[in-house]
Amino acid sequence: MGFAAQNGKVLKSGGLFGWLASLLLFLVCCLAVPALAQASEAPIKAFDYRMAGDATKMRIVVDFEREPQPKWFLLRAPNRLVIDLPGTVLALDPKDVKASGLVKNVRYGNVGETTGRLVLTGKGPFLVDSLDVLKNDDGKGYRLAVEISAASAREFEAALADQSLTTGSTAAVAKGERVGNGPTSNPGHRFTIVVDAGHGGIDGGAEGSSGTVEKDVTLAFAKELRDKLLSVGKYEVFMTRDKDEFLRLDDRVRIARQHEADLFISIHADTINLKGIRGATVYTVSDKASDPEAQALADRENLSDQFAGMEIKADDPQVTDILIDLIRRETHSFSMSFAHTLVGKLSTTVGLINNPHRSAGFRVLKAPDVPSVLVELGYLSNAKDEAQLIDPDWRGKAADSIAGAVAVFAAGRQGAGG
Repeated sequence: MGFAAQNGKVLKSGGLFGWLASLLLFLVCCLAVPALAQASEAPIKAFDYRMAGDATKMRIVVDFEREPQPKWFLLRAPNRLVIDLPGTVLALDPKDVKASGLVKNVRYGNVGETTGRLVLTGKGPFLVDSLDVLKNDDGKGYRLAVEISAASAREFEAALADQSLTTGSTAAVAKGERVGNGPTSNPGHRFTIVVDAGHGGIDGGAEGSSGTVEKDVTLAFAKELRDKLLSVGKYEVFMTRDKDEFLRLDDRVRIARQHEADLFISIHADTINLKGIRGATVYTVSDKASDPEAQALADRENLSDQFAGMEIKADDPQVTDILIDLIRRETHSFSMSFAHTLVGKLSTTVGLINNPHRSAGFRVLKAPDVPSVLVELGYLSNAKDEAQLIDPDWRGKAADSIAGAVAVFAAGRQGAGG
């Protein structure tokens, strides 16, 4: 048995080793506590990103290992949503972070060493409907769910003003505060019309026997109608496109909503197998088509997005709540009223087909709060209609008729207070 001497006393070596072992254990514990604390404070990992929706409404979801504490704010020029995530690492797959729908661009990275930042740039102004952190149903991790929807510049500026009065983050705007706004809810608002030239770019639309292409006819007429309406001096008038470019159907709806349009007029000139049929038609939206021809036309127009390889998604089911349904009903009533007036005006200047007011499920007419019609000026499959559609005098008379119908409708809407 070994011995050691300390302060004149003799100690067993086993006691010394025990004391050293206790000291070592104490030191290990002292070092382990900060290490454990540091482990608990390790950066939160964001590992998955996905988006769904269209140019009028989008939902963005990001998955996290632990609960994040997001802070967000809006910026203009361009319109952006910035989401800061303290203590977070954005370990996202670049292939997943692709812009689509209402979101024009997505950027992400670090601000300093400890904060992750996600920046969503919109196709024009938008509002944040909700931004929530939710615990996953399986109990593993959390997700950040963000919903944004197209809005007008005025609404975006109002959200910025609210933001400046708070601590830098903006409260989501309730649907009832932003949908169905009429002239009375926006002082100084002038009656606004958005004129939509159908097709464009790689989507040429129908083609006549003499080579006339629908996208050229619609653009020429839309410009004529715009100029007629502007000459009145009482309206704001915008076009969804003023050149030969492709636009998704939901982008056309987005443009109308972002301009707070009081009326949306989509211009088309289709073909039909029966070459003897000719004349103009006015369409409004409905869940059930008024006749097989209207359904066939809606099916063709609704497939326009496939020219650019775009997937056509079903409407977001969350948009079908009671409030939106009521607003759709009111909007549909206004659309029907304008269509009736328009048919009456067109009947005095241009030829109409039998039963000239028809309906079908046109996606381009589905803005819930913008009265909308689709005008088929005539059939390119009919030689006489084709000749009229490229005749400047005929276009002028038809544009005058539509402008007259707009005047009647606008007077009624403004007289009723929107």
